[in-house]
Amino acid sequence: MNISLSASAVNIINNAQHKSADAAQVIAKLPIQNSEVGSSEFNSSEIIKPVLSLKEAELETSAAVKLLQADKETLGSLLDIEA
Repeated sequence: MNISLSASAVNIINNAQHKSADAAQVIAKLPIQNSEVGSSEFNSSEIIKPVLSLKEAELETSAAVKLLQADKETLGSLLDIEA
């Protein structure tokens, strides 16, 4: 397995995990909608950016997993050729 490709994929996954944790924390700190028990200070535009960050983190993680799968398949093909 190509160490640098694997390390890059792991770094992407770690960054995505931090991004999603930060976004989840922002969402958790937002006031509750007026129709629910809680504050009437809720502004729906405040939730858009963290939700997009969560989706971005999901896509980054998916891409990193595909990198790892492609690297694994490439290594398997190389081992088949050598054998």
